[in-house]
Amino acid sequence: MLLMGTAALLVVGGVAPAQAAERAAQPEGTTWTADLGAGEASGVTTSGGTVGLQGAGAYSAPREGGMTEGGAEPAGAVPTGLLTLAPQNLAVPTSRVSSAVDGDLPPGTSASVDVRGMRANGSWTEWIPAAPTDPRTGSVTLPEATREVQGRLVLTGTGTVAPTVRSVQLTAAPYRGTEGGADLGEALPFSANVFATREGLVGGTTSNGHVITDRDHFVALPSRRALSPRDTSDYSVRVCAPNGKCAIAPVWDVGPWNTRDDYWNPGPQRQNWGDLPQGVPQAQAAFRNGYNGGNDQFGRKLVNPAGIDLADGVFWDALGLKDNSQVQVDYLWTGSLTLSEVVTQGTLGIANIRSAPSMDAPIVGVAANSSKVPVQCRSGSWLQIGDKQFMRGAVLPKATNVAACPAP
Repeated sequence: MLLMGTAALLVVGGVAPAQAAERAAQPEGTTWTADLGAGEASGVTTSGGTVGLQGAGAYSAPREGGMTEGGAEPAGAVPTGLLTLAPQNLAVPTSRVSSAVDGDLPPGTSASVDVRGMRANGSWTEWIPAAPTDPRTGSVTLPEATREVQGRLVLTGTGTVAPTVRSVQLTAAPYRGTEGGADLGEALPFSANVFATREGLVGGTTSNGHVITDRDHFVALPSRRALSPRDTSDYSVRVCAPNGKCAIAPVWDVGPWNTRDDYWNPGPQRQNWGDLPQGVPQAQAAFRNGYNGGNDQFGRKLVNPAGIDLADGVFWDALGLKDNSQVQVDYLWTGSLTLSEVVTQGTLGIANIRSAPSMDAPIVGVAANSSKVPVQCRSGSWLQIGDKQFMRGAVLPKATNVAACPAP
């Protein structure tokens, strides 16, 4: 013990001053107060500098923590609203963001913050719910250091009372390590074979505030971690049916069945059900294997194993499905390939995917306007986005400096 103490004194005397000088030159953190009036609202109202639940406009989700039992309706569901805040650029990188919410939180209500960061490949990490340190504060550790972060305020009520938020403050702690995430090379996105159901609900409102139209093109996944803000495609999937047809569409809703089941993530990252294999939705395990007594997180008995919902345009038109079906899903934001936004012309709002770089090649799928596709290489005026999947470069105008495809 004495020798260790002597060594410690030597270190303090010889090294600590240099370390102290280095740390003194670095900022202790960047703190900012979010502009609540400029946020993208879904299920919330902003008035007079405060944010509250919208009532009928809020979507139902489970209160954080715990499960519920019994009943055909989700007894544990609570009105939930989202306010996506403006991104914040930082002078120094960060991997840890803390949040503090000021407002009135009646018993049974909550106000918390999700955070995400811009990755080195130009796409966002998933939204990560802040781990609470008390009912009004929390912190998030991002998977890689970043110079751009974004927060999302999450409000929940009880049906009779609701929270009111006056301010949200975020602090990004300076990253002490080497900037930049791990080099993943050309890592492909995670892919899983799951059961798909048709969402329908034309005229209804999705969790991100989109009003569902006839023959719409979007999907729902059972976690808000991959929920794109309204009219964006920050999180998109490629869905391929057994008939060989594929569709690329943004994630605009939360469901089916569960709302905390990011089953595309490995167990240690998964918000719930971390004992299940990666790629196995909780609904699938419950329906087919009796997991959780055959119930979803609300305690409802599962009547199908769905892990994804498809809007009508994806279900009927793009994939040509006539009934619910097993499908192969690529969760495109999980890879390291550069994603480029689809920009279509006309009123259909879709762009064709062909089996070869030619207008004479068969159409094998469609991509929804504003969805993001993984660009692999260029073949003349065409871009390859998957195995035997090509799109015209004209509908991917932001895909620049793309390497040529290998000769066949």
